[in-house]
Amino acid sequence: MTIPHPWPTADGLEQALRAALAPTRLEVIDESAAHAGHAGANGQGHGTHFRVRIAAPALAGLNRVAAHRLVYDALQPAFAAGLHALAIEVLRD
Repeated sequence: MTIPHPWPTADGLEQALRAALAPTRLEVIDESAAHAGHAGANGQGHGTHFRVRIAAPALAGLNRVAAHRLVYDALQPAFAAGLHALAIEVLRD
């Protein structure tokens, strides 16, 4: 995943997850504005805190920890670029 901005974006995370996990359902929500002033916030109200709701064949049958690990692995470049917090909801089809 290439991060085109100084901070991760919902579109960038979505592209990375689609490429890595081929989800059947995916929603990426930037919740950064709600965390402005908290530890890890970049002071600009975007790109630090996200929520991901995802269903993907690659996650089927995995326990919660293993499924979350795959999502985290797919987004490692975003963490390196400033992603501070990620809430993951694994959906079952």
